[in-house]
Amino acid sequence: MNIILKFFPFLAWFKDYSGGKFKIDLLAGITVALVLIPQSMAYAQLAGLPAYYGLYAAFLPPMVAALFGSSRQLATGPVAVVSLMSAASLEPLATAGSAEFIAYSVTLALTVGIFQFSLGVLRLGLVVNFLSHPVVNGFTNAAAIIIASSQFSKFFGVYVDKAPHHYETMMRVAQAAMDYTHLPTLLYGAAAVAIMVTLKKINPRIPNVLIAVALTTVISWATGFNKDAYVDVSAIQDPVLSEKISQFNTTIKAITQTGQKRATTGIAVDEEKAKHSAGYGKSIDLIKLESEIAILTSEMDVLKHDASMMREEIRYMKFEGVEKDGTYTFYPKGAVPAGITTDNNTWRIKVGNEVLNAAKIKLMGGGAIVADIPKGLPTLSIPELNGKSFLKLLPTAIIISLLGFMEAIAIAKAMAAQTGQKLDPNQELVGQGLANMIGSIGQSYAVSGSFSRSAVNLQAGAVSGISSVVTSIMVIVTLLFFTPLLYHLPQAVLAAVIMMAVIGLVNIKGFVHAWKAQWYDGAISILSFAVTLYFAPHLDKGIMVGVALSMTVFLYKSMRPVVASLSMNEEKVLQSAEHFRLKGCRHISVVRFDGALFFANASYLDEQVLKYRNEQPDLRYILLDARGINDMDASGEEALEMLVKRLRSAGVGFAMCGLKGQVLSVMERTGLLAKIGEDEIFADSRAAVAALIDKVHTNTDLPEKGCKSCPLTQYIPADS
Repeated sequence: MNIILKFFPFLAWFKDYSGGKFKIDLLAGITVALVLIPQSMAYAQLAGLPAYYGLYAAFLPPMVAALFGSSRQLATGPVAVVSLMSAASLEPLATAGSAEFIAYSVTLALTVGIFQFSLGVLRLGLVVNFLSHPVVNGFTNAAAIIIASSQFSKFFGVYVDKAPHHYETMMRVAQAAMDYTHLPTLLYGAAAVAIMVTLKKINPRIPNVLIAVALTTVISWATGFNKDAYVDVSAIQDPVLSEKISQFNTTIKAITQTGQKRATTGIAVDEEKAKHSAGYGKSIDLIKLESEIAILTSEMDVLKHDASMMREEIRYMKFEGVEKDGTYTFYPKGAVPAGITTDNNTWRIKVGNEVLNAAKIKLMGGGAIVADIPKGLPTLSIPELNGKSFLKLLPTAIIISLLGFMEAIAIAKAMAAQTGQKLDPNQELVGQGLANMIGSIGQSYAVSGSFSRSAVNLQAGAVSGISSVVTSIMVIVTLLFFTPLLYHLPQAVLAAVIMMAVIGLVNIKGFVHAWKAQWYDGAISILSFAVTLYFAPHLDKGIMVGVALSMTVFLYKSMRPVVASLSMNEEKVLQSAEHFRLKGCRHISVVRFDGALFFANASYLDEQVLKYRNEQPDLRYILLDARGINDMDASGEEALEMLVKRLRSAGVGFAMCGLKGQVLSVMERTGLLAKIGEDEIFADSRAAVAALIDKVHTNTDLPEKGCKSCPLTQYIPADS
């Protein structure tokens, strides 16, 4: 039975399951779906995808993760951080929102799933420990700021090209907002925030996101919030516009042609490399091809910069519209001929990364909405994943996998602490992995466990993963029947949903806590935060720097573990003489080594013992308290042997106490135990100190024979 549950953990749900519990799960599943549906659409746009791809990501993953995971309340689906990382990692490969970008997003989900599933099957869930809490805290705080600020353009109703760095993009947004902010758009966003905040204060159980979305969508439909007009360029009375559009289209076509040529040359490079894979160096043809790629890349960079400048110039153009018999004529703002009455709207040209159709120019006189959402379920198909694309996406997939799993398991543990449920991290990895793998078949992008929706699930009283199955069914019903109702949903409202969702990710106390624990943990957290912010949208840089700093600190501490000289305190307990300012014995030095004795720190023990010898010229014996030594390799064993030889050659005795089984085994196998002598090995510090006092203080030729001032003598009862 245990084996069956290992493969099908959801079968355990039905033990003692009843109709009453099903009603609770049903209500919880519907409640989570009411939050998930609008959130998923918002997060999809954060991932650089059309809004309805969020519904695709909320279709299969919640159900699959619940069926094969170990947590019964964890709500899986689109989340903010994973969505942002997915977009940031794929933007260098394709244009956001394009068919190629969508294909990469779905393939990335499959790659993430394969990696997570493999970790779970191989029982390697502990690999997430490489991401320390200070690193995750710094990254998460920076990501929250990046996610929230990335929505400002939708909030203000402005359009800008993305810059190489996020802060540069925000400067462009600020400039565009100062030039022209679409006030109705700003009003919708602010109203959505106000509704969600108010309802949350009244009662957290109220589906505030759904209500905000429903109200603003109805008002958007009733007031005609979205006003678009498609006209021939001749209907726009601006003498220079036709020339600008022509130049822009020429540049866009040149970018496409250069990109195609670079792609063809790239294939030729791969073929040339395959021909000479067994040889040494590069062929002349390969050098020529690589040079050609470099030239084409430079040409594309120049063309993209030119296109960006032209696009910005066209976007900054504002017009006033005149409607007559259903036909629009547009004049530059402030240049309308006398006697002509306009519609009092400010119109702007919608321009993206594609060629503008001069016969069908889109002008926007209102705010942006979600618009058409394809009705019905997504086409089920296995994403195309070859070796080349897998290796290209793997580095990003690893970071997303680990971060996503860390978020999911942290949420699951927090809920398990309240429910008393037993969690299996490796089984959770299997569940998350399968959710991403099977989800990708249904056109889903990468997903993870959601804190906000899991909290809603728990508050609703969910008993089992059936609540997540119900959630998936609700998404299916929405895709089949209710997508037309979302047509007039303002984009500014989706931006507000994202901004409200990530507020909970900001945790300033985490920096203070880390600094209080260890100053270097606080420094790592702050540096991870700063690097993530600076290099955004390349979020992996912050993680990599944080992990590198954490590993550096770990290695440094491993190379220089605590080596303490011990003496007795007032409670007759051996403690660090330096830390507690205790007087030590002139002739016996008790030294404690905390950490594994291995190649990286073997010489450090010798350095510290030499320091104690120099500080204590009357030293007669060294006792190594080995309770802190958990392991020892060949280098550590050899260093310890050399230390014993040097001490004894100098007339200083050496003994050990508190040896652990694994260390003792190494010493027995190498013969070091015999060289030290079993009579110099003691079970504990009390027995060792008693024996050494007898040797050094009692049976000795020292002038202070029977010394009563030695603090160590107080450690041993008088009758021992």
